[in-house]
Amino acid sequence: MHGVKRTRQTADDIAAKKRREQSKIEEYLALTRDVLSRKKASDWSEDAFNLTTKLLQVNPEFYTVWNYRRNILLRGLFPQRTPEDVNNLLSEDLAMTMTALKAHPKVYWIWNHRRWCLENIPNGPGSQEDGDVAGWKKKCWDRELFVVEKMLDADPRNFHAWNYRRYVLAGMPVPRPETSELAYTKRKIEANFSNFSAWHQRSKVLTSLWSSDKLDKAKSREVEFELIRNAMYTDPDDQSVWMYHRWLIGSGDDQMLLEREISVIQELLDEQPDSKWCMESIVHYKLILIRNHSRSVDVGKLTGDCSTLLSQLQRLDPSRRRRYEEIAKNIDVGPR
Repeated sequence: MHGVKRTRQTADDIAAKKRREQSKIEEYLALTRDVLSRKKASDWSEDAFNLTTKLLQVNPEFYTVWNYRRNILLRGLFPQRTPEDVNNLLSEDLAMTMTALKAHPKVYWIWNHRRWCLENIPNGPGSQEDGDVAGWKKKCWDRELFVVEKMLDADPRNFHAWNYRRYVLAGMPVPRPETSELAYTKRKIEANFSNFSAWHQRSKVLTSLWSSDKLDKAKSREVEFELIRNAMYTDPDDQSVWMYHRWLIGSGDDQMLLEREISVIQELLDEQPDSKWCMESIVHYKLILIRNHSRSVDVGKLTGDCSTLLSQLQRLDPSRRRRYEEIAKNIDVGPR
């Protein structure tokens, strides 16, 4: 870095560093051999369990060792302990994996082990306010949702954390109202419109609410169009916004809706004449009009509009020129 005096390493310093690195490698290889030999011998002891902890702290992607660890718990440690002790062991493993995730937030095997821990929490004593829901299990799953929210505060676009959040919400002993997830995703989206994972989560929640008739689809979709419109005008170059808009439009059976949204996007394009996503979206929706509503629209005009926009896109976005040429070549004018 500028302003920082660099210290020249001597030959002895370099040799000492190499020896330390070689020593670490040898320690790791010896530990690996020990753990794998114990696994082969079906060693389900607490000593073996502690060695897996040590090895996984060095290499959290060692999925064979994660599997061995679970077998030690199931075959060696759980049978000798009370349900309360099992709960404590699993709580300790959740704490251990939390530490691992802080350093390795995208290692699948760590997330997978957390899932296994949650699924093996014993029922435990229920509490009066929980009714028939076991206290340990509810407390653990509630805490897990809090943990994943903290992780998403640190990295709002970590798709592993979003996938895990969906898993936790689906498995909670006392289901969380889906409408509260709408509020959560809205907060995340308004904090950063380019959070594709939050948009995706929102689409999942709405699909569930609409399919179960817990939310009026027509009314709530209009709320979504208003939300997405604000996002479009805030950042017209963000792909995630346009992908969500296409999801809202759906198959394009509603001609009036298509024409309305084309007009909205055209207004934005008039303000942002070099907006690639505005142009692409108008072409996309006009082609849907041609395909689905050819008997009630001016096909010739729509085709001409699309050809003009595709020509502009070729100049504006030359890296995708061939794609735009291919779309222009294959415009389906439909029945006349």
